[in-house]
Amino acid sequence: MSVQYASVDPELAALRDAIDSLDREILELVAQRVEVVLKVGDYKRARGIRVYDPARERDVLDKLCSACRSPLTRETVRRIFERLIDESRRLEQVHVSEAK
Repeated sequence: MSVQYASVDPELAALRDAIDSLDREILELVAQRVEVVLKVGDYKRARGIRVYDPARERDVLDKLCSACRSPLTRETVRRIFERLIDESRRLEQVHVSEAK
């Protein structure tokens, strides 16, 4: 469902619609990722493992940065996924603490 803007060029409108569609796909993938993160939290809680694992996070970021492709840069990928990991960890910590 596209939002109509006054006197927007049809080509620009189509590009914006494509971005909106991709954003919805990304949002769904992030939700799926968080669902798995919460399962990891359950696993860790049941075994007394701490939520925060800096070595694992470094490894994940390094692998993603190595896999990035143009037009993305390693720094861009790192910043995007650092934020995603931070928020995932926060949700995992909340989930684990609520389940106690």
